[in-house]
Amino acid sequence: MLRLRGQSKEYQSNFNEDSMLILSSDKNLPDPLKQKYAYIIEDEEKEIPKNFGAYVTFDNQIFALNNENNFYLIPDYMNYLLPGDIVNFKSDGHIWAVFRESARYNTFLLTERCNHYCLMCSQPPKSREDSWLLDIAKKAVELIPRSTQRIGFSGGEPTIYKEGLIDLIEKCAGYLPYTGIDILTNGRAFANSEYSKMLQNADHKDCMICIPLYSDVPELHDYVVQSEDAFDETIKGILNLKALNQKVEIRIVIHKQTIDRLVKTCEYIARNLLFVDHVALMGLEITGFTRANLDDLWIDPYEYKDILSEAVDVLNRYKIPASVYNHQLCTVNDDVINNYVHSISDWKNEYITECKNCSKRHECGGFFSSQVLYRHSDHIKAFE
Repeated sequence: MLRLRGQSKEYQSNFNEDSMLILSSDKNLPDPLKQKYAYIIEDEEKEIPKNFGAYVTFDNQIFALNNENNFYLIPDYMNYLLPGDIVNFKSDGHIWAVFRESARYNTFLLTERCNHYCLMCSQPPKSREDSWLLDIAKKAVELIPRSTQRIGFSGGEPTIYKEGLIDLIEKCAGYLPYTGIDILTNGRAFANSEYSKMLQNADHKDCMICIPLYSDVPELHDYVVQSEDAFDETIKGILNLKALNQKVEIRIVIHKQTIDRLVKTCEYIARNLLFVDHVALMGLEITGFTRANLDDLWIDPYEYKDILSEAVDVLNRYKIPASVYNHQLCTVNDDVINNYVHSISDWKNEYITECKNCSKRHECGGFFSSQVLYRHSDHIKAFE
């Protein structure tokens, strides 16, 4: 697991506010561009290039030999940082790896506020004002390479910003027109047709709205998300979005409360929501509320692998694009391999001892770090 935030071991700063910069080892950047970059000093260079927005090093000795303003000695646990990564620097020495160019996928947390209290929420809602997170994402969009294939925005519930979220999507359309974006939302705000039209007017060519649907039974979905009338508004939101030709993904987190209706829920999607663009069947992340509710949620993936196969088969037969996320290869049947995705973000991805000599390790999604700490399948076995 990678730590994305840290405290510099030593630092010198004259920043009056946060400064978000791109790491670079190119001393020959044009002067007008240098203020957007933090230069990485990798060895005892005889002449440090001038005019960069900041300077960083991983070497204590180099830091001691230099006297540049805005100079940060990166902590050892963040030595994964590379040129092209985007880092937010604070005047108190704190740093935050906002975007890593080498990562398969980068997700930006927009808020911790939410109108749901899902039993398995990995980001438990907080009521404090945190719109600074939206500001961070907007600044990052200006710096992210246009070659980036896809990024995500999550919460909490991002639609609490109303027009603010639309502004972010419009900014992506301008700065990152060829980068796909995923918006993780409970979808209820889009039950308002005018808000759905605002999203359409943002005119991003590849914006996927990712919406959870935990059961075909309204009362069960509402119970899982701990909110009345959630099912009806969620379905209305999906219908409004698709009526405007917006991309929609349905996400189903599999646990003890949803497993019994999983196949029926997929059949419901096939009969009533055949036009959605993707369905993701997702394993449990054991963090946040999941840890508190683990006895009511945990079921070994190996025990439901046949049900998972049946659910995938339903979606495949109806030609609905479907993926299996957050599972280990040794806990699923061979008939879902074509739908299997290596999905866990690399900064919170781990493997256990049993995986050490597995011939399929590099094909397998592995575990969330929280699974390694708290609970994982009892049937993990290396492939020969």
